[in-house]
Amino acid sequence: MLRIQFNIEQIEISVKLAHNFDIVIIGGGILGTSISYFMSFLNKSKNIAVIEQAPDVAFHTSGRNTGKVHAPYLYNPEKKKLFARAAFHGYDMWEEYAKLHNLPFKKDGVIEVALDKKGTTVLEKYLKWGKQNGLDDKDIEIIDKFEMKKREPEIKCEAALYVHRDGSADYSVFTKHIMKDSKSEGTKFLIDTRVTGIKKENDMWKITLNGEHEVFAKFLINAAGGEAVDIAHNAGVAKNFTDVHFRGEYWKAPEEYRNLTKTSVYSVPEFPDYPFLDPHWIIRVDGSCEIGPNAVPVFSPYGYNKIENIKEFIPKMLEMLGSGARKAILDKQFQELAINEIRSSMSKSTMIERVKRFLPRIEADKITQKGTAGIRSSVIDEDGKFVPDVIFVDGDASFHVLNYNSPGATGALPISAHIVNHLIKTGMVASKNSNDQCGIWKFSKIIEKIEK
Repeated sequence: MLRIQFNIEQIEISVKLAHNFDIVIIGGGILGTSISYFMSFLNKSKNIAVIEQAPDVAFHTSGRNTGKVHAPYLYNPEKKKLFARAAFHGYDMWEEYAKLHNLPFKKDGVIEVALDKKGTTVLEKYLKWGKQNGLDDKDIEIIDKFEMKKREPEIKCEAALYVHRDGSADYSVFTKHIMKDSKSEGTKFLIDTRVTGIKKENDMWKITLNGEHEVFAKFLINAAGGEAVDIAHNAGVAKNFTDVHFRGEYWKAPEEYRNLTKTSVYSVPEFPDYPFLDPHWIIRVDGSCEIGPNAVPVFSPYGYNKIENIKEFIPKMLEMLGSGARKAILDKQFQELAINEIRSSMSKSTMIERVKRFLPRIEADKITQKGTAGIRSSVIDEDGKFVPDVIFVDGDASFHVLNYNSPGATGALPISAHIVNHLIKTGMVASKNSNDQCGIWKFSKIIEKIEK
């Protein structure tokens, strides 16, 4: 007698995945999840799915960062107008959302220090930009080294920009709550599910999941972070861009340093045209302190360890050498900076010394525990230049978000509303009245603020 055994769980998964969607969002980071939030309120059918390969949303970059809610003083108000406004209004939106759901949010400010006269000139530029981007006198000020010594005795600098309207949060917790709200409005989240193929078929996107299941979508939104460029290439767009990946590492400070300063401390970046950051002194929302991140070149958006990097080394190098990235990686200054970052990864004291320049009391021997590393992906164009801004690309029944970096988490809510509004205005997706209430926010009010 033939016996047939059914695995009910497998059948349920197969049925769930064999489905047609109006909209599929690839990427369950803070951006993809926030896009799903607004789509869930505004889309007529609410037949939406978010696909995330990790075990949870915000598992990678969105949950592995400094946790800062950035004030918009670093962004040129003419060249980065949208991002500056997103950061300004994103602060208010996250603060409001945190209060509603009793989530961790602390208005603790940040200090940007200059160690020489050249850096002081940069701070003066930042002060001007910050005010042009909406900050007022009570939000931001420049102080000299004598005033700094009164306020923060442990900090050594020539001058500093004290930004009071800056905060700390836990973006992983935020993203999980946004997902919960989105799911309550009908969005389906396919977690621990990897996109392994994308193909246009009969006016639908056929998306292969985990190498075996298929779902179909009328419209595709690519918010896949470190894999966004690869997905865009598979969808036939943005072929002139290449991505490179950098692992940001942290060291946890011991308890005795917990009250070393009242707020986080950054230093003026020495090479702003490259994605290399001088490590910061970070005070997280729970009061713990860390040093980081550096920016170590790796060969995968998941290159947290040697095994993954060795596996991806050859294909990634071939890809970069056959694209505009070739010019960047052969540039002598880039190579020197990359070597310095690799040294900071191999030597704890090398990384700590970079922070000791403005916090001389820190002793490397007392710092023994590593923090959680995160990976940021930067885009290089065909001329071998690092693209400084986010890239939005309209494709065939698709929309792609590339190079979405800092202040990405801060501005995720208003930027997501902006993206959804663009898709509605261009007729790419159908919607209800755009004046609809989206949870605690009126959609039209968000758009009015960010796009004025």
